[in-house]
Amino acid sequence: MTSENATGARDALIALRAEVGKAVVGNDAAVTGLILALLCRGHVLLEGVPGVAKTLLVRALAAALDLETTRVQFTPDLMPGDVTGSIVYDAHSGEFSFREGPVFTNLLLADEINRTPPKTQSSLLEAMEERQVSLDGKTRPLPDPFIVIATQNPVEYEGTYPLPEAQLDRFLLKLTMPAPSREDEIGILWRHAQGFDPRNLAAAGLKAVAGAPELAAAREAVARVTVGPEVIGYVVDLCRATRQLPSVRIGVSPRGATALLAVTRAWAWLAGRDYATPDDVKALARPALRHRLDVRPEAELEGVTADGVLDRVLASVPVPR
Repeated sequence: MTSENATGARDALIALRAEVGKAVVGNDAAVTGLILALLCRGHVLLEGVPGVAKTLLVRALAAALDLETTRVQFTPDLMPGDVTGSIVYDAHSGEFSFREGPVFTNLLLADEINRTPPKTQSSLLEAMEERQVSLDGKTRPLPDPFIVIATQNPVEYEGTYPLPEAQLDRFLLKLTMPAPSREDEIGILWRHAQGFDPRNLAAAGLKAVAGAPELAAAREAVARVTVGPEVIGYVVDLCRATRQLPSVRIGVSPRGATALLAVTRAWAWLAGRDYATPDDVKALARPALRHRLDVRPEAELEGVTADGVLDRVLASVPVPR
């Protein structure tokens, strides 16, 4: 791949960020996180209270990408077959056939994933990890690229089911969407006063500015980003430090370390560099690791949070220079 292709791919992804901004005010960190996930072929968990534009953000991203997208509203009565597909009987042919579920797409929006029971949540596990669906003794590969972007309400809200640790670990990033600042909220209302309709993104001027070719070229370029031994050592030291704190029941696994390394390289490339630095690691530590920490219940009662643990670790582990 030529450097021109890599530059063109970077320009397309930067344009993607601007295109999403036509519909979503603020939340630049969440938009960047979604782009990093696209570069790493990773899945994203978006958390925030109702009404902070989680679904709108993902719909805007889908509109700005030339990829096949599907949305599934997760509800308490949703069954695993409603997600992955099922075997159905064709009365005309007299034979059973496989009917693909919505998971057979490039970008799957799993809306309010923690509103559905664990059995249905776990139906996504194989799809997310192996990028395939096994049913009736047959394995069916999913399209490439395949990315799950799931939204969830905070777990303490009524009617939610916490995601199993095994599924949480499959998400590359957990991004939080707070309430907007006063300035951003004024901007949101101003857009609505001018006629913005979140259900009609085409009218807002959103168009596809990147697709599978740009993503493929970008991933090739990210794979060539240089990572020095001091950066790898820093990633390992951060993850190991989370396993040694008395307030943490389960620290970051090696899978979490590889995820942090992957998004660090993508972040460096998106910033226009072909090498990663410890500062890149620090910038991505919270979104890449916060959902992989299991804080002890007694520590939670004292106000300890995953982000607080990571702040402590980032402050205590020496940064290589």
